Amino acid sequence: MTITADIAQKYRQHIMPTYAYSGLVLTRGKGARVWDADGKVYLDFQTGIAVVGLGHCHPEVTRAVQEQAARLVHVSNLHYNENQALLAEKLAGLFSGGKCFFCNSGAEANEAMIKLARLRGQGQGRFEIISLTQSFHGRTLAALAATGQTKYQTGFEPMPEGFRHATFNDLESVRAAVTDKTSAILVEAVQGEGGVVPGQQDFLRGLRALCDERDLLLLCDEVQCGMGRTGRWFGFEHADIRPDAFSLAKALGNGYPIGAVVAGPRAADVFQPGKHASTFGGSPLACAAALAVLRVIEAEGLVARAAEIGARFQERLRSMVGRYEHVREVRGLGLMVGLVLDQPARPLTDRLAEMGLLAIPTAESVIRFLPPLTVKDGELDEALDIIEDAVAEHHGAPREEATP
Repeated sequence: MTITADIAQKYRQHIMPTYAYSGLVLTRGKGARVWDADGKVYLDFQTGIAVVGLGHCHPEVTRAVQEQAARLVHVSNLHYNENQALLAEKLAGLFSGGKCFFCNSGAEANEAMIKLARLRGQGQGRFEIISLTQSFHGRTLAALAATGQTKYQTGFEPMPEGFRHATFNDLESVRAAVTDKTSAILVEAVQGEGGVVPGQQDFLRGLRALCDERDLLLLCDEVQCGMGRTGRWFGFEHADIRPDAFSLAKALGNGYPIGAVVAGPRAADVFQPGKHASTFGGSPLACAAALAVLRVIEAEGLVARAAEIGARFQERLRSMVGRYEHVREVRGLGLMVGLVLDQPARPLTDRLAEMGLLAIPTAESVIRFLPPLTVKDGELDEALDIIEDAVAEHHGAPREEATP
């Protein structure tokens, strides 16, 4: 029996089948590449679904985790720890002020924002959260209830009460959903699971104005599009707005689990002792990893790099629209990119994997590309050549050259 077959059998016997597994056993990673158990190498444009933003095993993050693990891994949040204070100071500084709450995942961070909004509105009987169609906010019950895709909710009914859904990028739809029970609006600046759909700037600005008008909290889910991926530190910055609170996770720890909520003055002091907590949140080790991530992003200029190389990546992908029958559109910001087809995306992503490139099928007909912010020019060109070869083959057409 091969290593891959042996591992697959152990999964079938001992692991709950919550994922549709690819069949690959990945054993090693470095930068933008991963290796499977048979030694085959892949360009990784999944990055653990936007988690490994600095690439696999970045030496600065690895060093920080190793050194901290030898010093102090965990202490209760009944005590101060220096790394948590330093990380909160840094994140608040990127937001031009605010306070932080630390947890372990994006779903937990979104749950914290939901609780924060409910607690703030408690005295006025305001508890409802408005979220958007095609959104995705996590797998816990409240985050799932906020998610605007019924396919994720099926089988878990009844959903928790207190959530209303309006149409993404339709301000009047959101306005119509506001009632005297509304406490907050929850939005992604770019919908990842929804098909890599950016929020229109006028829409996001309109949400900010609506929240100001009705004394609502504007909550931004930055779990996937935050940490520089879109070419700005946070996706909402493209619209020049400031939410009342936003959630982070995924790339914040470059693979080490950490989540965070960063809140501005209208929400920063809503929680008081006993109202919310997380046993492992903000541990010295998790915060050491996140501090190293922030240092690397700043030292290597990766936010600007994501904007620059993302534009080049999208331009080359757009050259395929119209030249290949089933390629319809390219969407995204920075290095959060979706190639939209007029047919299911999975067969093509399976072929990309066979050819050495890992990507993610999403929203049925979209291929989502999430390369590391550290991807090299040559690696990007290599990926683009694989994509074009796969598209040409899949659509039964010879590879064409773009018209200058």
